[in-house]
Amino acid sequence: MPERSRSETDWLLIIGFCAFLFFWGLNYFGLIGADEPRYAQIAREMLARRDWITPVLGGKPWLEKPPLYYWQAMVSYSIFGVSDWAARIPSATDATLMVVAIYLFLCRFRPGCELDGALMTASTAAVIGFGRAAATDMPLAAALTIGLLAWFCWYESGKRAYLAGFYAFIALATLAKGPIALALATMTIVVFALLTRHVTTLWRSFWIPGILLFSVIALPWYTRAQSRNPEFFRTFFLEHNIARFATNLYHHEEPLWYYAPVTLLALVPWTIFVVDSIFESVRLWWAEQPPIAHRRDALELFLLIWLLLPIIFFSFSQSKLPGYILPAIPAGTLLLALYVRFHVTDRERSPVFVIMLHSILAALPIIPAMALPYLIMLNRLVWSPLTVAGVIIAALIAAGMLVTLLSNLGLRMLRFVTLVPVVLSVAAVLRIGGPVIDQGLSARPLSNEIARIEAGYLPAAVFHVPREIEYGLSFYRNQNILNYDRGEIPTQAHLLVTREGELSRLPNVVRNRRLSLLGVLPPQHLEYYWVSAARAEMRAMPHIE
Repeated sequence: MPERSRSETDWLLIIGFCAFLFFWGLNYFGLIGADEPRYAQIAREMLARRDWITPVLGGKPWLEKPPLYYWQAMVSYSIFGVSDWAARIPSATDATLMVVAIYLFLCRFRPGCELDGALMTASTAAVIGFGRAAATDMPLAAALTIGLLAWFCWYESGKRAYLAGFYAFIALATLAKGPIALALATMTIVVFALLTRHVTTLWRSFWIPGILLFSVIALPWYTRAQSRNPEFFRTFFLEHNIARFATNLYHHEEPLWYYAPVTLLALVPWTIFVVDSIFESVRLWWAEQPPIAHRRDALELFLLIWLLLPIIFFSFSQSKLPGYILPAIPAGTLLLALYVRFHVTDRERSPVFVIMLHSILAALPIIPAMALPYLIMLNRLVWSPLTVAGVIIAALIAAGMLVTLLSNLGLRMLRFVTLVPVVLSVAAVLRIGGPVIDQGLSARPLSNEIARIEAGYLPAAVFHVPREIEYGLSFYRNQNILNYDRGEIPTQAHLLVTREGELSRLPNVVRNRRLSLLGVLPPQHLEYYWVSAARAEMRAMPHIE
Protein backbone atom coordinates (compact mmCIF):
# COMPACT_ATOMS: atom_id res chain seq x y z
CA MET A 1 0.00 0.00 0.00
CA PRO A 2 1.39 3.47 -0.89
CA GLU A 3 2.65 5.43 2.13
CA ARG A 4 0.10 8.23 1.76
CA SER A 5 -2.80 5.83 1.44
CA ARG A 6 -1.62 3.84 4.46
CA SER A 7 -1.36 7.02 6.52
CA GLU A 8 -4.89 8.07 5.57
CA THR A 9 -6.19 4.62 6.52
CA ASP A 10 -4.39 4.83 9.87
CA TRP A 11 -5.98 8.17 10.67
CA LEU A 12 -9.44 6.90 9.72
CA LEU A 13 -8.98 3.92 12.02
CA ILE A 14 -7.73 6.06 14.90
CA ILE A 15 -10.55 8.57 14.55
CA GLY A 16 -13.14 5.81 14.19
CA PHE A 17 -11.97 3.79 17.17
CA CYS A 18 -11.55 6.84 19.43
CA ALA A 19 -15.02 8.06 18.49
CA PHE A 20 -16.49 4.66 19.31
CA LEU A 21 -14.45 3.81 22.42
CA PHE A 22 -14.54 7.23 24.09
CA PHE A 23 -17.46 9.29 22.74
CA TRP A 24 -20.21 6.95 21.60
CA GLY A 25 -22.98 6.51 24.16
CA LEU A 26 -21.67 8.93 26.77
CA ASN A 27 -25.30 9.61 27.70
CA TYR A 28 -26.41 5.97 27.89
CA PHE A 29 -26.22 6.03 31.67
CA GLY A 30 -25.95 8.80 34.22
CA LEU A 31 -23.00 9.82 36.33
CA ILE A 32 -21.98 7.03 38.70
CA GLY A 33 -19.91 6.81 41.85
CA ALA A 34 -19.18 9.81 44.04
CA ASP A 35 -16.46 11.47 41.97
CA GLU A 36 -18.28 11.88 38.63
CA PRO A 37 -21.27 13.91 39.88
CA ARG A 38 -19.13 15.80 42.38
CA TYR A 39 -16.57 16.95 39.78
CA ALA A 40 -19.30 17.69 37.25
CA GLN A 41 -21.17 19.87 39.77
CA ILE A 42 -18.00 21.71 40.82
CA ALA A 43 -17.39 22.69 37.19
CA ARG A 44 -21.01 23.84 36.86
CA GLU A 45 -20.80 26.03 39.97
CA MET A 46 -17.48 27.51 38.86
CA LEU A 47 -19.03 28.35 35.48
CA ALA A 48 -22.09 29.92 37.11
CA ARG A 49 -19.83 32.07 39.31
CA ARG A 50 -17.46 32.84 36.41
CA ASP A 51 -14.70 31.82 38.81
CA TRP A 52 -11.71 30.05 37.21
CA ILE A 53 -9.65 29.94 40.42
CA THR A 54 -11.53 28.42 43.36
CA PRO A 55 -13.35 25.09 42.88
CA VAL A 56 -16.64 25.24 44.78
CA LEU A 57 -19.26 22.66 45.73
CA GLY A 58 -22.48 23.74 47.35
CA GLY A 59 -21.11 27.29 47.34
CA LYS A 60 -18.12 26.29 49.51
CA PRO A 61 -14.48 25.92 48.41
CA TRP A 62 -13.55 22.36 47.43
CA LEU A 63 -9.78 22.33 47.35
CA GLU A 64 -8.97 18.64 46.89
CA LYS A 65 -7.92 18.79 43.24
CA PRO A 66 -6.37 21.32 40.81
CA PRO A 67 -8.60 22.87 38.15
CA LEU A 68 -7.63 21.39 34.77
CA TYR A 69 -10.59 19.03 34.55
CA TYR A 70 -12.94 21.75 35.85
CA TRP A 71 -11.67 24.18 33.23
CA GLN A 72 -12.21 21.64 30.48
CA ALA A 73 -15.71 20.82 31.73
CA MET A 74 -16.57 24.52 31.93
CA VAL A 75 -15.60 24.89 28.26
CA SER A 76 -17.63 21.80 27.41
CA TYR A 77 -20.68 23.17 29.26
CA SER A 78 -20.31 26.49 27.48
CA ILE A 79 -20.41 24.75 24.11
CA PHE A 80 -22.87 21.89 24.66
CA GLY A 81 -24.80 22.97 27.73
CA VAL A 82 -24.67 21.37 31.18
CA SER A 83 -25.30 17.63 31.04
CA ASP A 84 -23.75 14.40 32.24
CA TRP A 85 -22.38 13.53 28.81
CA ALA A 86 -20.88 17.01 28.43
CA ALA A 87 -19.11 16.47 31.77
CA ARG A 88 -17.47 13.35 30.28
CA ILE A 89 -16.22 15.03 27.10
CA PRO A 90 -12.95 16.34 28.68
CA SER A 91 -11.73 12.84 29.52
CA ALA A 92 -12.79 11.48 26.14
CA THR A 93 -10.94 14.33 24.41
CA ASP A 94 -7.82 13.84 26.54
CA ALA A 95 -7.79 10.11 25.83
CA THR A 96 -8.03 10.82 22.10
CA LEU A 97 -5.18 13.35 22.26
CA MET A 98 -3.05 10.81 24.11
CA VAL A 99 -3.69 8.16 21.45
CA VAL A 100 -2.86 10.63 18.67
CA ALA A 101 0.36 11.65 20.46
CA ILE A 102 1.41 8.00 20.72
CA TYR A 103 0.78 7.50 17.02
CA LEU A 104 2.79 10.58 16.06
CA PHE A 105 5.64 9.62 18.40
CA LEU A 106 5.94 6.13 16.94
CA CYS A 107 5.64 7.45 13.37
CA ARG A 108 8.62 9.69 13.98
CA PHE A 109 10.84 7.55 16.20
CA ARG A 110 9.73 3.89 15.78
CA PRO A 111 7.96 3.63 12.43
CA GLY A 112 6.24 0.39 11.67
CA CYS A 113 4.31 -0.04 14.91
CA GLU A 114 2.54 3.31 15.19
CA LEU A 115 -0.98 2.01 14.55
CA ASP A 116 -0.42 -0.91 16.92
CA GLY A 117 0.73 1.39 19.71
CA ALA A 118 -2.14 3.85 19.25
CA LEU A 119 -4.98 1.33 19.04
CA MET A 120 -3.59 -0.98 21.71
CA THR A 121 -3.48 1.94 24.11
CA ALA A 122 -6.95 3.13 23.18
CA SER A 123 -8.47 -0.32 23.68
CA THR A 124 -7.21 -1.18 27.18
CA ALA A 125 -9.89 -1.53 29.84
CA ALA A 126 -8.41 1.30 31.93
CA VAL A 127 -8.16 3.82 29.10
CA ILE A 128 -11.69 3.05 27.89
CA GLY A 129 -13.12 3.25 31.40
CA PHE A 130 -11.37 6.42 32.53
CA GLY A 131 -11.68 7.93 29.05
CA ARG A 132 -15.46 7.88 29.54
CA ALA A 133 -15.48 9.21 33.11
CA ALA A 134 -16.02 12.74 34.42
CA ALA A 135 -12.89 12.64 36.55
CA THR A 136 -9.35 13.98 36.88
CA ASP A 137 -7.53 10.69 36.16
CA MET A 138 -7.49 10.85 32.35
CA PRO A 139 -6.36 14.51 32.17
CA LEU A 140 -3.39 13.54 34.35
CA ALA A 141 -2.58 10.36 32.41
CA ALA A 142 -2.82 12.07 29.01
CA ALA A 143 -0.70 15.08 29.94
CA LEU A 144 1.93 12.95 31.70
CA THR A 145 2.08 10.50 28.78
CA ILE A 146 2.57 13.25 26.21
CA GLY A 147 5.14 14.91 28.46
CA LEU A 148 7.23 11.76 28.91
CA LEU A 149 7.08 10.99 25.18
CA ALA A 150 8.26 14.55 24.49
CA TRP A 151 11.19 14.04 26.87
CA PHE A 152 12.24 10.86 25.08
CA CYS A 153 11.94 12.66 21.74
CA TRP A 154 14.42 15.20 23.09
CA TYR A 155 16.64 12.41 24.45
CA GLU A 156 16.95 10.84 20.99
CA SER A 157 16.91 13.93 18.77
CA GLY A 158 18.46 16.62 20.97
CA LYS A 159 15.86 19.14 19.79
CA ARG A 160 14.99 21.63 22.50
CA ALA A 161 11.45 22.05 21.15
CA TYR A 162 10.66 18.57 22.47
CA LEU A 163 12.13 19.44 25.87
CA ALA A 164 9.95 22.55 25.96
CA GLY A 165 6.96 20.31 25.18
CA PHE A 166 7.95 18.08 28.09
CA TYR A 167 7.89 20.97 30.55
CA ALA A 168 4.62 22.34 29.15
CA PHE A 169 2.75 19.04 29.44
CA ILE A 170 4.15 18.22 32.87
CA ALA A 171 2.87 21.64 33.94
CA LEU A 172 -0.59 20.68 32.59
CA ALA A 173 -0.35 17.34 34.39
CA THR A 174 0.42 19.26 37.60
CA LEU A 175 -2.71 21.32 37.00
CA ALA A 176 -4.62 18.07 36.48
CA LYS A 177 -3.86 16.35 39.77
CA GLY A 178 -1.09 18.10 41.62
CA PRO A 179 2.60 17.57 42.39
CA ILE A 180 2.38 13.80 41.86
CA ALA A 181 2.76 14.45 38.11
CA LEU A 182 6.08 16.21 38.62
CA ALA A 183 7.21 13.49 41.05
CA LEU A 184 6.42 10.62 38.65
CA ALA A 185 8.08 12.33 35.68
CA THR A 186 11.19 13.20 37.71
CA MET A 187 11.56 9.70 39.16
CA THR A 188 11.16 8.07 35.74
CA ILE A 189 13.85 10.25 34.16
CA VAL A 190 16.23 9.94 37.11
CA VAL A 191 16.06 6.13 37.18
CA PHE A 192 16.47 5.96 33.40
CA ALA A 193 19.49 8.26 33.46
CA LEU A 194 21.13 6.25 36.24
CA LEU A 195 20.55 2.89 34.57
CA THR A 196 21.83 4.10 31.22
CA ARG A 197 24.84 5.66 32.98
CA HIS A 198 24.00 8.98 31.33
CA VAL A 199 23.91 11.23 34.38
CA THR A 200 24.73 14.16 32.12
CA THR A 201 21.37 13.57 30.44
CA LEU A 202 19.73 14.17 33.78
CA TRP A 203 21.51 17.47 34.30
CA ARG A 204 20.79 18.62 30.74
CA SER A 205 17.10 17.91 31.37
CA PHE A 206 17.06 20.65 33.99
CA TRP A 207 16.76 23.37 31.36
CA ILE A 208 16.19 26.87 32.72
CA PRO A 209 13.85 28.04 29.91
CA GLY A 210 11.84 24.83 30.39
CA ILE A 211 11.59 25.40 34.14
CA LEU A 212 10.40 28.94 33.47
CA LEU A 213 7.81 27.61 31.00
CA PHE A 214 6.60 25.12 33.62
CA SER A 215 6.34 27.92 36.16
CA VAL A 216 4.44 30.23 33.82
CA ILE A 217 1.86 27.52 33.09
CA ALA A 218 1.45 25.81 36.47
CA LEU A 219 2.26 28.29 39.23
CA PRO A 220 -0.24 31.15 38.59
CA TRP A 221 -3.23 29.04 39.60
CA TYR A 222 -1.52 27.71 42.73
CA THR A 223 -0.52 31.19 43.88
CA ARG A 224 -3.96 32.65 43.16
CA ALA A 225 -5.70 29.73 44.89
CA GLN A 226 -3.56 30.26 48.01
CA SER A 227 -4.12 34.03 48.06
CA ARG A 228 -7.90 33.58 47.80
CA ASN A 229 -8.11 30.60 50.16
CA PRO A 230 -5.72 30.72 53.14
CA GLU A 231 -6.57 27.08 53.95
CA PHE A 232 -5.45 25.91 50.47
CA PHE A 233 -1.93 24.79 51.45
CA ARG A 234 -3.17 22.76 54.39
CA THR A 235 -6.13 21.23 52.58
CA PHE A 236 -4.53 20.53 49.22
CA PHE A 237 -0.88 19.77 49.97
CA LEU A 238 -0.91 18.46 53.54
CA GLU A 239 -4.23 16.60 53.60
CA HIS A 240 -4.93 15.53 50.02
CA ASN A 241 -1.36 14.81 48.93
CA ILE A 242 0.95 14.04 51.84
CA ALA A 243 -1.66 12.64 54.27
CA ARG A 244 -3.41 10.74 51.47
CA PHE A 245 -0.13 8.94 50.68
CA ALA A 246 1.20 8.50 54.21
CA THR A 247 -2.01 7.66 56.10
CA ASN A 248 -5.36 5.98 55.64
CA LEU A 249 -7.14 9.28 56.31
CA TYR A 250 -9.65 8.72 53.47
CA HIS A 251 -10.28 5.02 54.12
CA HIS A 252 -8.85 3.59 50.90
CA GLU A 253 -6.54 1.07 52.53
CA GLU A 254 -5.54 -1.92 50.40
CA PRO A 255 -2.81 -4.60 50.67
CA LEU A 256 0.71 -4.03 49.36
CA TRP A 257 0.08 -6.28 46.33
CA TYR A 258 -3.14 -4.43 45.37
CA TYR A 259 -1.80 -2.87 42.17
CA ALA A 260 -0.54 -6.15 40.72
CA PRO A 261 -4.04 -7.49 39.89
CA VAL A 262 -5.36 -3.98 39.22
CA THR A 263 -2.67 -3.41 36.57
CA LEU A 264 -3.31 -6.79 34.97
CA LEU A 265 -7.02 -5.99 34.74
CA ALA A 266 -6.32 -2.46 33.50
CA LEU A 267 -4.30 -3.84 30.57
CA VAL A 268 -7.05 -6.22 29.38
CA PRO A 269 -7.25 -7.41 26.59
CA TRP A 270 -3.48 -7.05 26.10
CA THR A 271 -2.42 -8.32 29.52
CA ILE A 272 -0.82 -11.62 28.48
CA PHE A 273 1.32 -10.13 25.71
CA VAL A 274 2.29 -7.11 27.81
CA VAL A 275 3.52 -9.44 30.57
CA ASP A 276 5.40 -11.51 27.99
CA SER A 277 6.97 -8.36 26.52
CA ILE A 278 8.06 -7.26 30.01
CA PHE A 279 9.77 -10.59 30.69
CA GLU A 280 11.47 -10.56 27.31
CA SER A 281 12.72 -6.99 27.73
CA VAL A 282 14.06 -7.76 31.20
CA ARG A 283 15.71 -10.95 29.93
CA LEU A 284 17.46 -9.15 27.06
CA TRP A 285 18.53 -6.32 29.34
CA TRP A 286 19.94 -8.77 31.87
CA ALA A 287 21.69 -10.94 29.29
CA GLU A 288 23.38 -8.31 27.13
CA GLN A 289 26.97 -7.46 28.00
CA PRO A 290 27.36 -3.95 26.49
CA PRO A 291 26.17 -0.99 28.57
CA ILE A 292 22.44 -0.39 28.44
CA ALA A 293 22.96 2.80 26.47
CA HIS A 294 24.02 0.68 23.49
CA ARG A 295 21.17 -1.81 23.67
CA ARG A 296 18.87 -2.67 20.79
CA ASP A 297 16.35 -0.09 21.90
CA ALA A 298 16.76 2.23 24.89
CA LEU A 299 13.08 3.06 24.59
CA GLU A 300 12.24 -0.37 26.01
CA LEU A 301 14.11 0.42 29.21
CA PHE A 302 12.41 3.82 29.45
CA LEU A 303 8.99 2.18 29.05
CA LEU A 304 9.79 -0.49 31.63
CA ILE A 305 10.67 2.17 34.18
CA TRP A 306 7.63 4.24 33.25
CA LEU A 307 5.37 1.18 33.63
CA LEU A 308 6.77 -0.30 36.83
CA LEU A 309 7.70 2.80 38.83
CA PRO A 310 4.12 4.10 39.45
CA ILE A 311 3.02 0.60 40.43
CA ILE A 312 5.85 0.26 42.94
CA PHE A 313 5.49 3.83 44.19
CA PHE A 314 1.75 3.69 44.83
CA SER A 315 1.99 0.22 46.34
CA PHE A 316 3.55 1.90 49.37
CA SER A 317 0.76 4.47 49.58
CA GLN A 318 -1.60 3.98 52.53
CA SER A 319 -4.45 5.15 50.31
CA LYS A 320 -4.98 3.20 47.10
CA LEU A 321 -7.45 3.71 44.25
CA PRO A 322 -7.41 2.04 40.80
CA GLY A 323 -6.97 5.32 38.92
CA TYR A 324 -3.61 6.01 40.52
CA ILE A 325 -1.75 3.70 38.12
CA LEU A 326 -3.55 4.88 34.96
CA PRO A 327 -0.47 6.91 33.84
CA ALA A 328 1.52 3.65 33.69
CA ILE A 329 -0.83 1.87 31.26
CA PRO A 330 0.35 3.58 28.01
CA ALA A 331 3.90 2.45 28.78
CA GLY A 332 2.70 -1.15 28.81
CA THR A 333 0.96 -0.95 25.45
CA LEU A 334 3.90 0.93 23.89
CA LEU A 335 6.21 -1.83 25.13
CA LEU A 336 3.89 -4.36 23.52
CA ALA A 337 3.90 -2.43 20.22
CA LEU A 338 7.72 -2.64 20.14
CA TYR A 339 7.51 -6.34 21.01
CA VAL A 340 5.18 -7.02 18.08
CA ARG A 341 7.33 -4.93 15.75
CA PHE A 342 10.44 -6.90 16.70
CA HIS A 343 8.78 -10.32 16.36
CA VAL A 344 7.12 -9.50 13.03
CA THR A 345 10.38 -8.13 11.61
CA ASP A 346 12.34 -11.16 12.74
CA ARG A 347 9.53 -13.56 11.75
CA GLU A 348 9.47 -15.02 15.24
CA ARG A 349 6.41 -16.63 16.79
CA SER A 350 5.27 -16.29 20.34
CA PRO A 351 4.90 -19.50 22.38
CA VAL A 352 1.63 -21.35 21.79
CA PHE A 353 0.57 -21.10 25.45
CA VAL A 354 0.97 -17.28 25.32
CA ILE A 355 -1.25 -17.08 22.24
CA MET A 356 -3.78 -19.43 23.84
CA LEU A 357 -3.97 -17.45 27.08
CA HIS A 358 -4.26 -14.19 25.15
CA SER A 359 -7.12 -15.52 23.01
CA ILE A 360 -9.04 -16.68 26.08
CA LEU A 361 -8.47 -13.52 28.12
CA ALA A 362 -9.27 -11.18 25.22
CA ALA A 363 -12.58 -12.92 24.50
CA LEU A 364 -13.57 -13.43 28.15
CA PRO A 365 -14.93 -9.87 28.81
CA ILE A 366 -17.76 -10.55 26.38
CA ILE A 367 -19.39 -12.84 28.98
CA PRO A 368 -19.73 -10.31 31.84
CA ALA A 369 -20.56 -7.60 29.29
CA MET A 370 -23.54 -9.63 28.05
CA ALA A 371 -24.54 -10.66 31.59
CA LEU A 372 -24.10 -7.18 33.05
CA PRO A 373 -27.80 -6.61 33.87
CA TYR A 374 -27.78 -9.65 36.17
CA LEU A 375 -24.41 -8.78 37.69
CA ILE A 376 -25.72 -5.35 38.67
CA MET A 377 -29.18 -6.42 39.83
CA LEU A 378 -28.23 -9.66 41.60
CA ASN A 379 -24.49 -9.19 42.23
CA ARG A 380 -23.79 -12.60 40.72
CA LEU A 381 -23.55 -14.33 37.36
CA VAL A 382 -26.86 -15.89 36.29
CA TRP A 383 -27.08 -18.47 33.53
CA SER A 384 -29.60 -16.52 31.50
CA PRO A 385 -29.97 -16.62 27.70
CA LEU A 386 -27.78 -13.51 27.52
CA THR A 387 -25.06 -15.20 29.56
CA VAL A 388 -25.19 -18.35 27.44
CA ALA A 389 -25.03 -16.25 24.28
CA GLY A 390 -22.00 -14.44 25.71
CA VAL A 391 -20.25 -17.73 26.46
CA ILE A 392 -20.88 -19.02 22.94
CA ILE A 393 -19.72 -15.78 21.29
CA ALA A 394 -16.62 -15.64 23.50
CA ALA A 395 -15.73 -19.27 22.74
CA LEU A 396 -16.09 -18.75 18.99
CA ILE A 397 -14.02 -15.56 19.04
CA ALA A 398 -11.30 -17.16 21.21
CA ALA A 399 -11.11 -20.10 18.81
CA GLY A 400 -10.92 -17.80 15.80
CA MET A 401 -8.19 -15.72 17.43
CA LEU A 402 -6.19 -18.83 18.30
CA VAL A 403 -6.35 -20.21 14.76
CA THR A 404 -5.47 -16.85 13.22
CA LEU A 405 -2.53 -16.11 15.52
CA LEU A 406 -1.11 -19.60 15.04
CA SER A 407 -1.30 -19.29 11.26
CA ASN A 408 1.39 -17.87 9.02
CA LEU A 409 -0.08 -14.40 9.57
CA GLY A 410 0.87 -14.65 13.26
CA LEU A 411 1.34 -11.40 15.19
CA ARG A 412 0.57 -9.31 12.11
CA MET A 413 -3.08 -10.00 12.93
CA LEU A 414 -2.79 -9.48 16.70
CA ARG A 415 -4.22 -5.98 16.68
CA PHE A 416 -7.07 -6.82 14.32
CA VAL A 417 -8.32 -10.01 16.00
CA THR A 418 -8.02 -8.55 19.50
CA LEU A 419 -10.02 -5.44 18.70
CA VAL A 420 -13.00 -7.59 17.65
CA PRO A 421 -13.91 -8.69 21.20
CA VAL A 422 -13.12 -5.19 22.51
CA VAL A 423 -15.69 -3.63 20.16
CA LEU A 424 -18.29 -6.30 20.98
CA SER A 425 -17.72 -5.94 24.74
CA VAL A 426 -18.01 -2.14 24.71
CA ALA A 427 -21.13 -2.31 22.53
CA ALA A 428 -22.71 -4.88 24.87
CA VAL A 429 -21.91 -2.85 28.00
CA LEU A 430 -23.46 0.29 26.53
CA ARG A 431 -26.45 -1.17 24.68
CA ILE A 432 -27.37 -4.07 26.98
CA GLY A 433 -25.97 -2.91 30.31
CA GLY A 434 -26.42 0.84 29.91
CA PRO A 435 -30.08 1.05 31.03
CA VAL A 436 -29.41 -1.23 34.00
CA ILE A 437 -26.31 0.76 35.02
CA ASP A 438 -28.46 3.87 34.87
CA GLN A 439 -31.23 2.39 37.00
CA GLY A 440 -28.97 0.62 39.46
CA LEU A 441 -25.99 2.93 39.94
CA SER A 442 -26.90 6.49 38.95
CA ALA A 443 -29.00 9.16 40.65
CA ARG A 444 -30.35 10.27 37.26
CA PRO A 445 -33.50 8.07 37.24
CA LEU A 446 -34.28 9.03 40.84
CA SER A 447 -33.98 12.72 39.99
CA ASN A 448 -36.16 12.25 36.91
CA GLU A 449 -38.84 10.43 38.90
CA ILE A 450 -38.92 13.14 41.55
CA ALA A 451 -39.09 15.89 38.93
CA ARG A 452 -42.12 14.25 37.30
CA ILE A 453 -44.21 14.35 40.48
CA GLU A 454 -42.74 17.38 42.21
CA ALA A 455 -45.04 20.36 42.67
CA GLY A 456 -42.61 23.25 42.81
CA TYR A 457 -38.88 23.05 43.32
CA LEU A 458 -38.38 21.99 46.92
CA PRO A 459 -35.24 21.69 49.03
CA ALA A 460 -33.97 18.13 49.21
CA ALA A 461 -32.28 16.05 51.87
CA VAL A 462 -31.02 12.50 52.28
CA PHE A 463 -30.95 10.10 55.21
CA HIS A 464 -28.75 6.98 55.44
CA VAL A 465 -27.99 6.83 51.73
CA PRO A 466 -24.60 6.35 50.00
CA ARG A 467 -22.73 9.54 49.17
CA GLU A 468 -23.05 8.60 45.48
CA ILE A 469 -26.76 9.40 45.73
CA GLU A 470 -26.15 12.63 47.62
CA TYR A 471 -23.65 13.95 45.06
CA GLY A 472 -25.70 12.60 42.16
CA LEU A 473 -28.84 14.41 43.29
CA SER A 474 -26.79 17.56 43.79
CA PHE A 475 -25.77 17.50 40.13
CA TYR A 476 -29.05 16.42 38.56
CA ARG A 477 -31.15 18.78 40.69
CA ASN A 478 -28.47 21.50 40.69
CA GLN A 479 -28.96 22.23 44.35
CA ASN A 480 -27.20 21.67 47.63
CA ILE A 481 -28.46 18.40 49.12
CA LEU A 482 -28.77 18.46 52.89
CA ASN A 483 -27.99 15.40 54.99
CA TYR A 484 -29.96 14.35 58.05
CA ASP A 485 -26.97 12.33 59.26
CA ARG A 486 -25.01 15.58 59.60
CA GLY A 487 -27.88 17.29 61.43
CA GLU A 488 -28.87 19.27 58.30
CA ILE A 489 -32.66 19.08 58.62
CA PRO A 490 -34.60 21.76 56.70
CA THR A 491 -37.28 23.57 58.67
CA GLN A 492 -39.39 24.15 55.55
CA ALA A 493 -41.21 21.51 53.53
CA HIS A 494 -38.77 19.40 51.58
CA LEU A 495 -38.07 16.13 49.80
CA LEU A 496 -36.34 13.32 51.64
CA VAL A 497 -34.56 10.34 50.05
CA THR A 498 -33.75 7.38 52.26
CA ARG A 499 -32.96 3.70 52.10
CA GLU A 500 -35.71 1.09 52.28
CA GLY A 501 -36.31 0.00 55.84
CA GLU A 502 -35.34 3.32 57.42
CA LEU A 503 -38.94 4.48 57.80
CA SER A 504 -39.04 3.32 61.41
CA ARG A 505 -36.32 5.81 62.33
CA LEU A 506 -37.84 8.77 60.51
CA PRO A 507 -40.48 9.72 63.14
CA ASN A 508 -37.69 10.13 65.68
CA VAL A 509 -35.94 12.47 63.30
CA VAL A 510 -38.78 14.61 62.01
CA ARG A 511 -40.88 14.27 65.17
CA ASN A 512 -44.39 15.58 64.55
CA ARG A 513 -43.88 16.53 60.91
CA ARG A 514 -46.05 14.82 58.32
CA LEU A 515 -44.47 12.42 55.81
CA SER A 516 -45.97 11.29 52.51
CA LEU A 517 -44.40 8.52 50.48
CA LEU A 518 -43.96 9.77 46.91
CA GLY A 519 -42.35 6.73 45.33
CA VAL A 520 -39.68 4.06 45.39
CA LEU A 521 -36.72 3.12 43.23
CA PRO A 522 -36.45 -0.68 43.64
CA PRO A 523 -33.11 -1.20 41.81
CA GLN A 524 -31.34 0.99 44.38
CA HIS A 525 -33.64 0.20 47.33
CA LEU A 526 -34.52 3.86 47.78
CA GLU A 527 -37.69 5.61 48.92
CA TYR A 528 -38.52 9.30 48.62
CA TYR A 529 -40.92 11.30 50.74
CA TRP A 530 -42.49 14.72 51.07
CA VAL A 531 -41.85 16.14 54.55
CA SER A 532 -43.98 18.98 55.87
CA ALA A 533 -42.62 22.20 57.36
CA ALA A 534 -41.56 22.13 61.00
CA ARG A 535 -43.55 23.75 63.72
CA ALA A 536 -41.98 26.91 65.11
CA GLU A 537 -41.07 25.25 68.39
CA MET A 538 -39.43 22.31 66.58
CA ARG A 539 -37.11 24.26 64.34
CA ALA A 540 -33.90 23.39 66.20
CA MET A 541 -33.13 19.81 65.36
CA PRO A 542 -30.46 17.60 67.00
CA HIS A 543 -27.59 15.85 65.24
CA ILE A 544 -28.62 12.35 64.17
CA GLU A 545 -26.69 9.47 65.69
